[in-house]
Amino acid sequence: MPQLALFVAALDQTIVATSIPTISAQFHSASGYFWIGGAYLLANAAAAPLWAKCSDIWGRKPTLLGAVVLFAVGSTIAALSVSMRMLIAARALQGTAGGGLMQLVTITISDLFSMRRRTLYLGFLEVVWAVAGGAGPLIGGAFTQLATWRWCFWINLPVCGVTFVLLLVFLDVHNPRTRFREGLAAIDWLGTVLILSVTLMLLLGLDFGGTVFPWSSAKVICLLVFGTLAIGFFVYSERRLAKYPLMPLAIFKDVSNVALFVVGFSQGMAFIAAEYYLPLYLQSVKHASPLRSGVLILPITVSEAVVGIVCGLVMHQTGHYKAIICIGLALTTLGTGLYISFSSTTPIARVVGFEIVGGCGCGMLFEAPIIALQNAVTQADTATATAAYGFLRNIATSMSIVIGGVIFKNGMDMRAAALQASGLNSSLVTAFSGGEAAASVELVGSIKDPLQQRAAEDAFAWSLRNMWIFFTGIAAVGLLAGVFVKQKNLSREHVETKTGIEQMSRRVEASSRI
Repeated sequence: MPQLALFVAALDQTIVATSIPTISAQFHSASGYFWIGGAYLLANAAAAPLWAKCSDIWGRKPTLLGAVVLFAVGSTIAALSVSMRMLIAARALQGTAGGGLMQLVTITISDLFSMRRRTLYLGFLEVVWAVAGGAGPLIGGAFTQLATWRWCFWINLPVCGVTFVLLLVFLDVHNPRTRFREGLAAIDWLGTVLILSVTLMLLLGLDFGGTVFPWSSAKVICLLVFGTLAIGFFVYSERRLAKYPLMPLAIFKDVSNVALFVVGFSQGMAFIAAEYYLPLYLQSVKHASPLRSGVLILPITVSEAVVGIVCGLVMHQTGHYKAIICIGLALTTLGTGLYISFSSTTPIARVVGFEIVGGCGCGMLFEAPIIALQNAVTQADTATATAAYGFLRNIATSMSIVIGGVIFKNGMDMRAAALQASGLNSSLVTAFSGGEAAASVELVGSIKDPLQQRAAEDAFAWSLRNMWIFFTGIAAVGLLAGVFVKQKNLSREHVETKTGIEQMSRRVEASSRI
């Protein structure tokens, strides 16, 4: 049942990947290419800690049901969108609910099983990610090519309906029956506002810099400076002001835990970049249709799932996770580095082979770091620790799309002179420059002159190459951090997790005595 809730949230991370070029062209909005996905992931990241805290207050089941309903509402608005702004707002609402679904599924499974057994069940979630990640681009491409992209969102409604009924009838977890008004008073509202401020200001500053406004503009500088300052205010608020903090800062005192957060951050940036921007490469450079580009990125999602399941079985049998983390980081760095070689002449077979390498690496890093982190905290702190990890990892996925888009747009600007020198007319040069390029991939195939077409293909491939260089460096940072992860025994004993304000108060009192 929780797996079905995860499916709808995971599906919407990838279902629009092959549809975005068409949507951006229909609404005549190049910025939409980055914010259709970015808004979902941004809201996903910002909302995750709040959903986890709400589940601590009111219980897992009612909070999970609320997230399913909100996701259905966001999907309906997205399907009915008549402008890019409306669609981006709907995607943000979907992302807000999706952040709850993704976090609460992991938290609920962690409540139900011991450390050793949950490795199996969290490993099975890789099947869900595989089906959603693999089917998403295919379904999105098929809808876009054969019907309309709006079905990418309508399809969520029956899945949400079935999920809601199954959770309502069959999910049996501790229910604290907290009163609504009492629960609202227990939420860390200042921390929530500060988290939203950090994510919005930093990511908007990164997105606007060098594209909408110069990096030296007051707007960009203020967004980045105040976003950074908000991090300090958030830390102070969580440590000194919040009675029930959103994020347990004590977990950052352990070097191994900090290393795990770095690992999650680097993997989040690497894996979403591949799933989000490889369709752009395939559609612009290889002239693949939305449907075919969805098929061609299946090797990533399938390899992620297969390896993830195997790793879950290995951890269940042996109790070891550090070796899996280190090997996964090495393969992620290697696979992302191999993407740098993609050009207009790269054979599809080589693209698929490199995707498998990168997919295997990322697949090893979905479950093992979470297990390692949960194993380092008490069962009572598992939910907030998991949410903190999910928050930082989702920030990474949001930053990945935004920063990747900035690098790509700047690269296309730098290639404008070469495009003009190839003989392309000024309208095409403008269409392939900066922010307009992502919404103009369909124009590459319409160029009649082979040399001019090759120049356009080379421009797209070169700009994406710069992006892969950056993400390879990020993956290498994660590889270095993996050295500091500590291996500990995984317990076979299950401890029931009780939720509610009374339990939260006891944990606060216990931590104050330490």
